[in-house]
Amino acid sequence: MTAICLYAQVHQPFRLRPYGLFDIGTGAEYFDTEQNRALLRRVAEKCYLPANRLLADQIRRSQGEFRLALSLSGTLLDQLAAWAPEVLQSFQELVATGGVELLGETYHHSLASLASEAEFVAQVERHRAAIGRHFGQRPVVFRNTELIYWDNLAPLIARLGFRGVMVEGADHVLDWRSANHVYAATTAPGLRLLPRHYRLSDDIGFRFSNRAWDGWPLTAEKHADWIAASGGDSVHLYVDYETFGEHQWADTGIFAFLAQWPRECLRRGLTFAHPGTLAARAPVAPLAFTRPTSWADVERDTTAWLGNRLQEAAQQRIYGMREAVLAARDPELLERWRRLTTSDHLYYMCTKWFADGDVHKYFSPYESPYDAFVACMNVLQDLEQSLPVPIVEAAPPALAARRMLAARRSAMV
Repeated sequence: MTAICLYAQVHQPFRLRPYGLFDIGTGAEYFDTEQNRALLRRVAEKCYLPANRLLADQIRRSQGEFRLALSLSGTLLDQLAAWAPEVLQSFQELVATGGVELLGETYHHSLASLASEAEFVAQVERHRAAIGRHFGQRPVVFRNTELIYWDNLAPLIARLGFRGVMVEGADHVLDWRSANHVYAATTAPGLRLLPRHYRLSDDIGFRFSNRAWDGWPLTAEKHADWIAASGGDSVHLYVDYETFGEHQWADTGIFAFLAQWPRECLRRGLTFAHPGTLAARAPVAPLAFTRPTSWADVERDTTAWLGNRLQEAAQQRIYGMREAVLAARDPELLERWRRLTTSDHLYYMCTKWFADGDVHKYFSPYESPYDAFVACMNVLQDLEQSLPVPIVEAAPPALAARRMLAARRSAMV
């Protein structure tokens, strides 16, 4: 009997406000509080509240046969606690149904796994504590930011006490193998890998309202048929939670689909399983990830965040000041710095074109990737000036990127 593992990522970053050169050294706020509050409230009304109600109802109606997993970033939890406590309570009520397993991740939805093992561990432990404090759960399955995973990361995840990891079922990794099985990490054999079935996932997450798609309209019956026909032991469907009502608006029929979909799956003899349950299963084989792989863009790698020199310069400068920030022993300063580690800031700097570029633009609050870079680097400059110890090593890559930016602008004149 094939099991469905449905998982949704719930995340909101602290977006920066337009931070100009003349803001540096003035004590101006880094983050756009009004915009962040307004966006959270909008997404809460369109997605979080109605989706939470619907899913809780589906879990109760199925008497627990329908179940799913969520991963809530720490930056989302902070925003809910500050600006929408009733929405946080709604998530707590959903989890209290017993049908939701919560996953572990980095608190600030960061790329720390690619830059600093110590920071990665610190953010994972902080997130674990937050999940315990808000929901009374201790995550046993991990999902790294944007499903970034590769073999070298597996032993560290296992040492942190996780039994399984959500990973991307990328073609270059699976080759001839099916995503519909539980695999073992090659460098940590006790760690289970649950590869995303990206086609069936993206049917909901990306293509649901696309009238040019030959699968449109996607009905619950049709999608359940496709899942049943896909075979294997378990089908792993991973989407953004904001798919329901925010990315796919209510008038597309996404909530009607979500209301009917669990019943159609159960009618076909499919079951639903939590990731922790699947991670207790014996693997069919080891699965190697020889390089960092993610669920983003066509390449399924890390170029969505680190694909150009602007992004690389910002990433190096952020993590180059970590030790100095810690040495300052200032909790407020540390929190400001950690909010800058959120991957979204680098995502906005992506310079890709075509379909991937359109996705980046959809999420970005900036007019261009260069505006995102300038705002981030100005904030980092201000933060650096406030540190007790100069950050000498961060200067070369930042300078190189500024020169690149100047050359680009000069060419555009």
